[in-house]
Amino acid sequence: IMSVVEKLLTPVASCAAAQPRNKVTVVGVGQVGMACAISILLRDLCDELAMVDVMEDRLKGEMMDLQHGSLFLKCPKIIADKDYAVTANSRLVVVTAGVRQQEGESRLNLVQRNVNVFKSIIPQIVKYSPDCILVVVSNPVDVLTYVTWKLSGLPKHRVIGSGTNLDSARFRHLMAEHLGIHASSFNGWVLGEHGDTSVPVWSGTNVAGVNLQKLNPEIGTDADKEKLKGVHKAVVDSAYEVIKLKGYTNWAIGMSVADLTESIVKNLSRVHPVSTMVKDMHGIGNEVFLSLPCVLNGNGVSNVINVTLTNDEVAQLKKSADTLWGIQKDLKDL
Repeated sequence: IMSVVEKLLTPVASCAAAQPRNKVTVVGVGQVGMACAISILLRDLCDELAMVDVMEDRLKGEMMDLQHGSLFLKCPKIIADKDYAVTANSRLVVVTAGVRQQEGESRLNLVQRNVNVFKSIIPQIVKYSPDCILVVVSNPVDVLTYVTWKLSGLPKHRVIGSGTNLDSARFRHLMAEHLGIHASSFNGWVLGEHGDTSVPVWSGTNVAGVNLQKLNPEIGTDADKEKLKGVHKAVVDSAYEVIKLKGYTNWAIGMSVADLTESIVKNLSRVHPVSTMVKDMHGIGNEVFLSLPCVLNGNGVSNVINVTLTNDEVAQLKKSADTLWGIQKDLKDL
């Protein structure tokens, strides 16, 4: 008895399934992981999406929920499993897994616990996708990008932290609101650590090439009559505020990661502020990952822009690097 498939389809080529060209894996199906997954799917950036997590029921449920929307997507295959074999042949792997900080826990202890988690994740990813590009989203993202680089054995240009791509998006949104324009029309960067010691590059802020520091030499300082220094404080505090209000942040980081994904899988060579190895740049002597403007394409980070900074901005960047190294230097088992 012929099956429905045999009656319906007449083979005209080899029956072997075609390998995906733009397979993306998301590790961790929490709020951030799923925001990354849906943002990548809705922008048609992959021809196969794989998801991995240790929570099997949650994982299967999320997979089924996305599969039920297949009619509305242009991704022909959505799969999930706790076994990393499901991730094989990924072009890009987004890592959102990790443990959360407990009340009263030191940052170093939190990072060390995440090192132990990553030791079970990263080698498995590389085993099944040795040619992949890794995008680390888990916090503290800069230190965990360094951890991933160490554990993976991959070249530094293929290990990228989501870094200050989100901080810069928040900065551009808030400054654009102040100026009454769209966020894409305000140009400005937040560099350094993703978080408390991030560095707003006021010297480079501009609209249509008009440098804001030339219009207001005190911009971003305590002497600034417009008090725009508070915009950067709002950027730093924004994650804490959103977490206080809704319990977590997810949508903006998901969209941010999809933007990075697009530059990589489409080989766009766009510039993003992402976390990369910065030793010997701007006078930084230690092996730390922090955000500088990077050219992202199909190879990962192809170039780092030699951004012009003021002496004060360089000093802030070095302080950011020192903060990260202060945590990294005491990590064990790397």
